[in-house]
Amino acid sequence: FISNKDSDIIQNNIKKLNGNARNISEFWEKSLLQKNKLLVAARIYPNNEFSEINTYEQLLELDRDSDHLDNEAIEIIQSTFSVDKNEIHDIKTLKKGMTNRSFIFSCKNKRYIMRIPGEGTDELINREHEYEVYKTIKDYHVGEEILYFNKENGFKITRFIDNARNCDAQNWDEVKKCMQFLKKFHNLKLKVSHEFNLMEQVNFYEGLRKSNSMYNDYDSTKKNILELYRFINKCKPEYCLTHIDANPDNFIIKSDDKILLIDWEYAGMQDPHLDIAMFGIYSLYNEDEMDKLINIYFDGKCNLKNKAKIYSYIAISGLLWSNWCEYKRELGVDFGEYSLRQYRYAKDYYRKAKLLMGEINNE
Repeated sequence: FISNKDSDIIQNNIKKLNGNARNISEFWEKSLLQKNKLLVAARIYPNNEFSEINTYEQLLELDRDSDHLDNEAIEIIQSTFSVDKNEIHDIKTLKKGMTNRSFIFSCKNKRYIMRIPGEGTDELINREHEYEVYKTIKDYHVGEEILYFNKENGFKITRFIDNARNCDAQNWDEVKKCMQFLKKFHNLKLKVSHEFNLMEQVNFYEGLRKSNSMYNDYDSTKKNILELYRFINKCKPEYCLTHIDANPDNFIIKSDDKILLIDWEYAGMQDPHLDIAMFGIYSLYNEDEMDKLINIYFDGKCNLKNKAKIYSYIAISGLLWSNWCEYKRELGVDFGEYSLRQYRYAKDYYRKAKLLMGEINNE
């Protein structure tokens, strides 16, 4: 039994805990603590009167008819692999991503990953577009192997890659391999029917906020960003299928050193040079590191116009993801330094892009 007074305290504690991304893996019982003391007294049970359940398999063993075993994700796995629920093993939750939740499971002696879209992602992601992208890249073997994809709700099952690792943004040998892979993919010049419009996305996330920006100079920053966007349009970039979410975690390096690029939910027609900017800002690179990244992609032959364009993409993308972080913050998810750094990219790289644009005009 929890009193009304304690209930109010517990609810408030849960809200505070939920507002900090560091608490994602905490047990809910942490909300029962007030000044390091439990708000409610424990009722003691003998060992033979309870069972501890930490895994799907333990629940299955204890109560095969439990309603908790009948959820959509499990039913999809059963249908996809034509198995009974007792043939699904070793379920382990992966680290919660920025937009999705995922877990690993074993079935018929092989491992797979189930993606479950997070709350509100139906507003952010067009699953029809994502499905089209996966169909387009399927024969080129550049992405993960899709075994199930639901265009209605975004549930996805992929084959787990054993002995693989994510790209380390501070390991420049790995970064070089990933940029070579990315450039090779861009050179395929694949086409899809939809575009990722950068300024539309900036405005979209801005519109999702229920309040003004936390940054007092947001309006002037956005005005500067619009100036850079006009410069990009004057450059008349050539569009092709671009990943958009090309961050180091989405580059998978297999045991044989072959590379895959996963999670194509934002992909669409765009200037491929945007992917370079996205890799850099996700990695929180400083100016020297950003320039090193650009030089790697262009084999040291990036002209001023392209560099100014990429600097412009860094600034615009910084504002885009800053708006995204502000929207998520209103939902109780705070990305801390990542959010602040994105806004700083918007401001700093506006100035850097303007300097390069001045050099171009003086040539």
